Amino acid sequence: MVAPKTARVNGITLSYEDAGAGPLVVMVMGTGSPGRVWKAHQQPALVKAGYRVVTFDNRGVAPSSECPDGFTIADMVADTAALIEYIDAGPAAVVGTSLGARITQELTLARPDIVRCAVMLATYGRSGPMQEAISAGERALIDQGITLPDSYHAAITAHLNLSPHTLADDTTARDWLDIIEFSGQSRSPGVRAQLQLHVGEPDRLAAYRAITRPSLVVGFADDRTLPPHLAREVADAIPGAQYSVVEKAGHYGYLEQPDEVNRLVIEFLARTIT
Repeated sequence: MVAPKTARVNGITLSYEDAGAGPLVVMVMGTGSPGRVWKAHQQPALVKAGYRVVTFDNRGVAPSSECPDGFTIADMVADTAALIEYIDAGPAAVVGTSLGARITQELTLARPDIVRCAVMLATYGRSGPMQEAISAGERALIDQGITLPDSYHAAITAHLNLSPHTLADDTTARDWLDIIEFSGQSRSPGVRAQLQLHVGEPDRLAAYRAITRPSLVVGFADDRTLPPHLAREVADAIPGAQYSVVEKAGHYGYLEQPDEVNRLVIEFLARTIT
């Protein structure tokens, strides 16, 4: 078992785990989720494939600094850059999902010197009205002190983040509902600060035309949270980016269809890292 480490970087503390040996892969998780989520499938597959894999808790997610007074995407990009420099094994292949993919894109644009290549899962370059409405609702629940019944929160989370193909099987659906309910509702001040990032997010698609590092963008066919057309827009904006869609996968596609996601990522890294 890999023990977490602590890095004091960019004026905050980041909790991270470092496993395996080989070319460096740094993995960036999405809103409200800890870095250990990668350990379910992606981290062990990448370690087995011969990579050194670093996962970490973004600012806002304890035990990293929660920074409840607020922060920006630029702060999170700087955190990731500082962690790569702290590890002193870059440039790194950077893999992100959801908000983590947005951070990955911005890092690749701002600091190409420390990014070897980039993988963005379930990503976006702009928010649509549905994304804005859902984010506003999540913030309002916290601000108004409203706690949904655990079973209802689990059902809504599953509906928004899992494929209908996953939920069509009663046993699988029940297992997922149990997992989500057991995990609880993320309502910490740090997670609230992460949710604030989605207020007035700019359209960054035009800026991504300046990304120069090899990039893989992966959309999930049944993603209700960040539909695959948003990922496609990012791929179209980045010169030479590869785009793939994983079928029978929702926003949690890296957990629903891990074998296919791992195949896409590992094959891309093998082609890109020499």
